[in-house]
Amino acid sequence: MVMSSIYTRYDIVMYDQGEMRNVSAMIVNEVPLTLYLNDMELATLVCSPAGYRELGVGFLATEGLITSSSDIREISCQEDEGLLWIQTNSPVPQAENFLRRQIASCCGKGRALLYFVNDARQLQLVESAARFAAAGISKLMSALDEKSATFRATGGVHSAGLGSGRDLAVMYEDIGRHNAVDKVLGYTLLNRLDTSDKCLLLTGRVSSEILIKAARLSIPLVVSRAAPTMLAVELASELGITLVGFARGQSLSIYSHGERITL
Repeated sequence: MVMSSIYTRYDIVMYDQGEMRNVSAMIVNEVPLTLYLNDMELATLVCSPAGYRELGVGFLATEGLITSSSDIREISCQEDEGLLWIQTNSPVPQAENFLRRQIASCCGKGRALLYFVNDARQLQLVESAARFAAAGISKLMSALDEKSATFRATGGVHSAGLGSGRDLAVMYEDIGRHNAVDKVLGYTLLNRLDTSDKCLLLTGRVSSEILIKAARLSIPLVVSRAAPTMLAVELASELGITLVGFARGQSLSIYSHGERITL
């Protein structure tokens, strides 16, 4: 067994065309990361073993517990133990009532309607004069695919990235599509990147929670290789976000605020 930071080479038996044979397979690693906010245990995130700081910061931002990197006083991480501490400059009162729960890697938080309504009420309209060429979006998605080395090796992760023009500013892969997005947004916050002319790129389904994450960081365009949900489309329309799905090859489907997409 050969260990990598994000996947493991493992010996398996494969049945293929009437024969059994011994082969090696790449299997993604999955680890728990327990996040402490101001010394209070907040949540355990099940994730790929990379980008812990970015994941923690992105999670706090997309939960509405912090709004900028200036809120953060200190970050410390014990990667081997899967422990992450984030200290803020001021108390975070809403964290006291935060529902401590296990965060699933594939389906987000499974939050009750009350949590969703509270999230939606906190959001502001995303206003941006940025325009994005359709051909440029296709090239960004191609760049995301090219950099998704772990997916090609294992088939077991989602990819997310932040793009502008034809360049990717950052990308992450993770077993959870929510985690991949949070890592990208955490990096964006920590490096104080301007999001007004950027797009969030995804390989997985666009759900309402993904839209909420993008809205919290005022990202005007969300693009995915996969489909959106109807609630995500409705939220995108209301929040001023351009939502694009099925971005594959030279085609894409525009669901909201198509005025930002140009030929």
